[in-house]
Amino acid sequence: MKIRVTLTTIVLMVVACSSLAADWPQYLGPARNSISPEKGLLRSWPEKGPEVLWSVAVGKGYGGPVVQDGKVYLLDRDDKVGDNLRCFDLSSGKELWNFAYDAPGRVPFPGSRSVPTVDGNHVYSCGPYGNLYCIDINTHKPVWNKNIWTDFGGGRLPIWAITQCPLIYDDLVIVSSQAPDAGAVAYDKLTGTVKWKTPNLGNESYASPSVVKINGEDHIVMVISSTNPIGHRELPQTLGKIVGIEPHTGKILWEYDQWECHISVPSAVDAGNNKVLVAGGYEHGAVMIQVKKQEDGSYSTEELFKHNNFGDQTKPPLLYNGYFYAQFTTNSKRDGLVCMSMDGKILWKTNRDPNFNKGSMILADGLILASDGAKTLYLIEPDPAGFKPIASAEVLAEGGVDTSDPMTRFGGGNQNWAPLALSEGKLLIQDQAQMKCVKVAQ
Repeated sequence: MKIRVTLTTIVLMVVACSSLAADWPQYLGPARNSISPEKGLLRSWPEKGPEVLWSVAVGKGYGGPVVQDGKVYLLDRDDKVGDNLRCFDLSSGKELWNFAYDAPGRVPFPGSRSVPTVDGNHVYSCGPYGNLYCIDINTHKPVWNKNIWTDFGGGRLPIWAITQCPLIYDDLVIVSSQAPDAGAVAYDKLTGTVKWKTPNLGNESYASPSVVKINGEDHIVMVISSTNPIGHRELPQTLGKIVGIEPHTGKILWEYDQWECHISVPSAVDAGNNKVLVAGGYEHGAVMIQVKKQEDGSYSTEELFKHNNFGDQTKPPLLYNGYFYAQFTTNSKRDGLVCMSMDGKILWKTNRDPNFNKGSMILADGLILASDGAKTLYLIEPDPAGFKPIASAEVLAEGGVDTSDPMTRFGGGNQNWAPLALSEGKLLIQDQAQMKCVKVAQ
C-alpha cells in the first residue's frame, strides 16, 4: 500500500505542530518543567532592552498567566471584591472577556497567587480561598465550581492561603487540598465529580502537583511542608513529606518522610532515572531521593543527598543538560542564582552580584530567560562552568507592594515574583501593577 503525502499535508502538519509548540497552557509551561520548545530567541537586545509590545494594568499579587491559541489567561484579584479570570489577546493586549466572582478577604502577601490551566475548551483556576472553577472559553461561563478547602472540612485557611496551580492529567484535574478530610484530590475535568482523594497528608502545603516518571510510569508527586514553627507553635513539630501517587486511582505508592521546609512552595522536579529533586527556601535547601520499585511491585525511597547550599523559595529548579539552576535568595541567605550538579555539588553562585530573589526562569532555545524578582530581566547562557549573562534590561517597576502587614513587609519592597510565560516569541512578565508583553524572539 502506498501512502501519498502532498505538500499541502506537510504544510498543515508543520503549522499544527508549530501552533502546539507555541502554547504555554499551564504553570511552568507545556511539560510543567519551565522549558519551552520555541526557537529563534534574540541573542542580543537593543540598548534600551527588548521591545515592550503592550502592557495592561493588573492587581497586586504573585500569580502568573498562561497562553493557548493566541489568548492569554490570568487569574487576577482584588482583595475587596474577589477573583477575576481575565482573557487577553496575545498580539494586542486587548482584554477580550473576564469572569469574576465574589471571594473577598486578605491574607499576608495579599493578592493573586496561582496560575490557571487551559485544556481544550476549558480554563481551570483555583483562587486563594479555594475556589476551583472550570470556565468554558467560548461562553465565558462556569461549567462547574468547587471549593477545595471548605468542601473537605477546611476551617481557618493556611497562613498564606491556597496556592494551587491545577494539573490536568487525562480526564482529571488534580490539586492539593490538605484540608482535614483530603490530601490530593482529583476531579473529573468535565463535571467536577470527585474521582479520588487521598487522606490528609500531614501539614499544610503551598506546592502544586507535578508528574514524575518512575520506571517509565507517571507518578503524581506532592510536597508537604514540615510544621511551621512560627505560624503553628501549638502543633507538634513534625517533618514534611514527598509523596508519590498513582494518577488514576489516588493510591499512595511511596513517601519520603524526612523533608524539612516549613513553607514548601516549589513543586517536585523529575531528575531522571527515577530520581526526584525537591527544593525549598527558609534555610532548608534541597533533597534528592531515589525511588525504587521492588520485586513485589511496592516502592521504596532512598535519600541520595540533602543540604542547605541549594534551594528556591518560590519556584522549582530548572534542569538542563544534567545541571540544576535555581534562585536561592531567602530571608537570610543571599546566594543569588546557583548552579548544582546532579550529585549535589555546588558549581557556582552569583550571590548579590547580581542578586536573584524569587524571580522566575524559562529555558528556551538553549538560553535562560530569568527575572530577578525585582526589576531586571536577564538573558543567560546556562553553563556549569560559570554565570554567563548575555543581556539584561530593567523591564519591571519597583514598589507596589502592600507593606502594611508585618509579614508582607518582611518580604521586601520589591516582590515581582510572578511566574513567566512564553508563546510565539512573546514573554509575559509582570510586577505589582502591570503585565507586559516583551518581544524576545525573531
